[in-house]
Formats: sequence, structure tokens, C-alpha cells
Amino acid sequence: MAEIRVHLLGGAEATAAAQLAPLLNGAISLTEGTAVPAGTQILVGGVPTRDQLTSPQLTSLIIPWTGLPRRTAELLGDFPHVQAYNLHHNALMVAELTVTLLLAAAKFILPLDRAMREGDWSRNEPTRTVLLSGKMCLILGYGAIGQRVAPVCRALGMTVIATRRQPAESDGIAHEIHGSCALPDLLPRADAVLVCLPLTGKTRGLIGGEELALLPENAVIVNVGRGSILDEEALFTALRERRIAGAGLDVWYNYPQDDASSSNTQPSSFPFADLDNVVMSPHRGGSVIETEQLRAEALAEMLNTAAAGQPLPNRVDLERGY
Repeated sequence: MAEIRVHLLGGAEATAAAQLAPLLNGAISLTEGTAVPAGTQILVGGVPTRDQLTSPQLTSLIIPWTGLPRRTAELLGDFPHVQAYNLHHNALMVAELTVTLLLAAAKFILPLDRAMREGDWSRNEPTRTVLLSGKMCLILGYGAIGQRVAPVCRALGMTVIATRRQPAESDGIAHEIHGSCALPDLLPRADAVLVCLPLTGKTRGLIGGEELALLPENAVIVNVGRGSILDEEALFTALRERRIAGAGLDVWYNYPQDDASSSNTQPSSFPFADLDNVVMSPHRGGSVIETEQLRAEALAEMLNTAAAGQPLPNRVDLERGY
């Protein structure tokens, strides 16, 4: 088995060599830091610099999360011999949060919780609480996350329909799997819409005012993909005017730029916080106690696959953006 030279870049979501090394087979040589040694074949990091990609032996960039940063995509265009891959270690926890946000929004949990803390029982408005059993759930993006959400929604008694890039036969969990072009026909049927899509040129602004107007008035939307997939103003207006029942949002439009701004950055230019029919979450779908251990295990599995001479999974298509 030939030696594989792997280098870990630093960063907030970096896996430390000390955590990863015990999980690797003996054919893998591991280094870490901002300086990439000559001979590196696999680089692990989300947003490398141009200099960090210049090793002639470099063939692979593993982005240690799901998604392709725009700056990385642009840079990789100049390095056609370097293929990018994602880790999907966070799919299970994002799926759990997706269901959490769906239930919290449908059951009007947060305003009732706030009222009860003040001894106020008067906010118990049954006409605003949505029954999910017997309803239709539309999952946009039937990938690693969507496929974990689907069986939970079925267990709640929902009929599950899903979209992916190409239509497919039912997999026994989703009742129907449509191509993305079917969206206008599917939205009027959807009592819940779960957005599990990556952000690409085709998905940016996918759900705007016209699409929201197609939904039933008691529909609930959950977004764990990227904020810009839903038009910001259109979503706020639909919620404020109660043209949909509610929303659970883990992804946003404005983000803190540094640690100093992390405690005083509004997530949108619109006052979503004034609405009682939205559940707001700070992009924490992939954050659980076990996150770093799961990341290390997924990365080790991928690197051991490379050392065995097998093709790496989760290859990123730069043209599609995922």
C-alpha cells in the first residue's frame, strides 16, 4: 500500500492531527498547519489560499463540511487537476434539527412558551396550530439530509414527496421523487416544505413571492440549506401577513464577520424577530456534542479509502456547485 501524504489546514472547523491520527491506517502520513509541505497529495480545508494549492502532487481537496465556498470554487478553476470532496458527517444532526424546527413552527411552541413563563394561558389558539399527520411534506433536496428527514416525516403520518436534480422512482420512503422542474406543480400540494438544498446558481432565489403564493395558507416552511434559497423580503412578507402558517429557519442572510460582532448582528435586514410565527436558529444544524468526533471519523474513513486505492465519495461538481 503506497504512502498517502495528507495535510490539515487550520481553521474553526479543522480536525486536529492528534484527534485524527489514531483512526488512520499506517500508509497515511499526516501534517498540519498553514504551510503545506512539498509532496502533499490530499489537502483538508475549506478555504485554502492559492499558494496552498500549488503543490504539484496535490490531487484532492477535502472540504470538512457540506458545501462549496464561492472563493474556493473560483480558485479551484485555476487548478483543474485538484478535485474537491465534501464530508457529510453532519447530515444526521441537521436532519434532527430540521424535524425540530418543523414541529416547533407547526405547534407554535415558542410564543406559547414565552406566555406560559408569565402565567398567561390566553395565547392557546388552536386555530394556529397545524396538524402534520395526514398532510403532505415536500423535501427540496433529497440528498444525505433529506433522505434522513423523510422516514421521520412518514412516521408522523405525513405523505412525503421530494425533489432532486433528476426524477427517480420511489425509494420506498419518499412516495414520489420528482425533478426540480416540477416545483410549480408540487408547491400547491405541500403543507410543509423542508429546504435541504445546497446554494448554487440555480437554487439562489428558488423560492420567491410567486412560489410562496402557491402554498396552502397553513403551510410551514423550514430552511436548513442556505438563506438565499428563499427570497428574504418575500419570506418575511408572507410570514408577517400570515399567508403561510410559520417557518423554522436555521440559515440566514447576514452573518457575523468576526467574534466581536457575534453578539450584535441581526440575521436579516427585515425584523423577523418581531414575528411570532417564525422559529429562529443561529445556523447550528451541524453543532452537537459529538460533532468533532463525527467529523474525525468521517474524514478518517475517506482518507483510509484513498490509501486503499479506492475512489473518494462525495465528489463536488464545480459547475453545479455541490
